[in-house]
Amino acid sequence: MNASDLFVNALENEGVEVIYGVPGEENLDFLEALRKSSIKLILNRHEQGAAFMAATYGRLTGKPGVCLATLGPGATNLVTGAAYAQLGAFPMVMITGQKPIKASKQGQFQILDVVEMMRPLTKYTRQIVNVDLIPSIVREAFRLAKEERPGAVHLELPEDIARETVDKTTTPVFQIALTRRPNADEGVVQQAAEMIRAAKFPLLLIGAGANRNLVRSALSRFVSVTGIYFFNTQMGKGVVNENNPQCLGTAALSDNDYIHCAIDRSDLVINVGHDVVEKPPFFMEHGGKKVIHINFKTASVDNVYFPQLGVIGDIAESITRLTDLVGPLGQDCPYFQSIKKELDLHLLGGTDDGSFPVKPQRFVADVRKVMPSDGVIALDNGVYKIWFARNYRAAEPNTVLLDNALATMGAGLPSAMEVARLYPERRVMAICGDGGFMMNSQEMETAVRLNLNLVVLVLDDSSFGMIRWKQYGMGYPDFGLEFNNPDFVMYAQSYGAKGHRPEKTEEFAPLLERCFVEGGVHLIALAVDYSENNKVLVDELKAKVCLL
Repeated sequence: MNASDLFVNALENEGVEVIYGVPGEENLDFLEALRKSSIKLILNRHEQGAAFMAATYGRLTGKPGVCLATLGPGATNLVTGAAYAQLGAFPMVMITGQKPIKASKQGQFQILDVVEMMRPLTKYTRQIVNVDLIPSIVREAFRLAKEERPGAVHLELPEDIARETVDKTTTPVFQIALTRRPNADEGVVQQAAEMIRAAKFPLLLIGAGANRNLVRSALSRFVSVTGIYFFNTQMGKGVVNENNPQCLGTAALSDNDYIHCAIDRSDLVINVGHDVVEKPPFFMEHGGKKVIHINFKTASVDNVYFPQLGVIGDIAESITRLTDLVGPLGQDCPYFQSIKKELDLHLLGGTDDGSFPVKPQRFVADVRKVMPSDGVIALDNGVYKIWFARNYRAAEPNTVLLDNALATMGAGLPSAMEVARLYPERRVMAICGDGGFMMNSQEMETAVRLNLNLVVLVLDDSSFGMIRWKQYGMGYPDFGLEFNNPDFVMYAQSYGAKGHRPEKTEEFAPLLERCFVEGGVHLIALAVDYSENNKVLVDELKAKVCLL
């Protein structure tokens, strides 16, 4: 047995089932150990795609996803994935190779200080310099990746260390110790209950950190028992069924949307599982509404978020105790009811628009019609993300996967691929702008090779639409953000997938249904008209005036 065998044994001990990556020559001893193990290797076409898949595995399972790259450019290609996992709180372990550290004949060829490069992007980064330390370093890396707040860690295995012999004195792998999250202080929970009962217009905010099995059931009971109105962040969609009559929608914008009418009227926001890493759903002001912060960790205070009370500990347990203490609020909230009514009417607008290219309201509505309640859409980053966040109601958790922390382009396709791999029986879509799709489109080959059932929707407007929207809103001329695209149908076919291009709006939904029924990898290139984006900038500013 050599150090690579011991490393892989330690990974198996952590329950690792799959590693995503692009190996290099510095990883060959590790690769051979992997070949002899129970761990499956998924060969990606780019390290960034591997990192996005690993992060999505961590996001959906709660267990750290693992990705592999070589030194130098292989490691630098993991940087965006590291930031994606770190800001999104997705547990992930990155493993990179390195030239020999004891004796090397290649000078500084491809040498970067990868450990220092990863330090600001991770919870933990370490070069392995001694075979005897492998078991403890791997155990520590996985512990920190999972520990609240979850995130990315990095381990570097130099080529010469990877092939060192393991002898009888080498430390064996460590038994994994079970831990339990602490509960919140009883007095603090009592104080939170009193604040909720005393509030005239309390609102519940559901963030990404609430997306845990026990928390979801506890929150659903809290909403049912108290009768409180709630809204969610983009990454909190589906934690509680958005079809609930007490749901006021998603805070897709930071201000000037329908939900902000309710936030402005509210005198107390109960913030469960959200922190300031995700784009703020509202802005606090001194002397304004009070906020209760309920989370696993204390709040990071800044100019737009400074909660008056923190209920810190296991969220599910905290919510369960609050439900029993608060009970039915028995409050009549006609103002919130009016906002709910206006919002529902607003979201119906444009859903039957038959014009072509397709308007956002129509393609969002058509996707919602075709996707079952457990179907999963994985969104890349673009202006369509706002449309789906606002208009697409999620009935179940983890059925709308988007990134509103790093908000990177290029993650939609690899993320959807991992969902399709984990849940082959469910309908899974990647929804990408043409700009973001091309950033990792080479992973279409990986999707076909893995025999996935996946539909890739490419929204084609030949431009970076989100930035054009912002450019318009700032009063600048339309400049510098348009490009040309390949023939997406032929492009998909070149990878062995099936390509489609609807020519009429009414063709889209039936085509989408046929793709799912047929199975395999399909790409639909849909021409879209984003002129409605500009109306959002104007109309949503009027929302408050209409409802006051």
